[in-house]
Amino acid sequence: MDTFAQVPTERRTTQAAEGLPRWRWTTEELVRLKQLGVFGDMDRFELFDGEIVPMSPVGRRHVMIADRIGERWVIVDPANLRVGEEKQVNLTDTSYVKPDILVWPTSMKVPDVRGPDVLLVVEVAESSLTKDRVFKRRVYAAYGVREYWVIEAETLTTRVHTDLANGDYMTVKDLPATVQLVPTLAPSLAIRLADLDV
Repeated sequence: MDTFAQVPTERRTTQAAEGLPRWRWTTEELVRLKQLGVFGDMDRFELFDGEIVPMSPVGRRHVMIADRIGERWVIVDPANLRVGEEKQVNLTDTSYVKPDILVWPTSMKVPDVRGPDVLLVVEVAESSLTKDRVFKRRVYAAYGVREYWVIEAETLTTRVHTDLANGDYMTVKDLPATVQLVPTLAPSLAIRLADLDV
């Protein structure tokens, strides 16, 4: 029988809102469970402080927006920038996220990327708008992601979070699809969402 190399003698817990303890998972444990076949390809979740949180289902428009942006950006500056969709970013040993679009330096391998290394995170929001604007904003800011965009799928309005300081974004702007968006740390990826064929 296949077992974990290091089984903790007592599993750490997290505290849920109703006060009941939860097992506290690590990224390494979830990777191992995936290798053992516990999770399938359709199981979409992220890990926040040891708790498994299901990712919202994605609709057609969400997929098309992320796909179109990814297609454009991946060819812009391959010598310096890597662009990936739903790449896992390990924030700590008990927290990881899978943003819709991740931009990081070519000099790094994605498993080594941490929050401060990220050049830009983009989330496309349909049913997850409140989660992305409130909860994920706090997560990305707390772990040092310097620029964070939330694209509202229906209108293509983008909430741009920049000027990270003291664990929060000091500048937050809602910009319409007709305005050119220019990432602070990757200006070559400037884009006008109204030009996307979605």
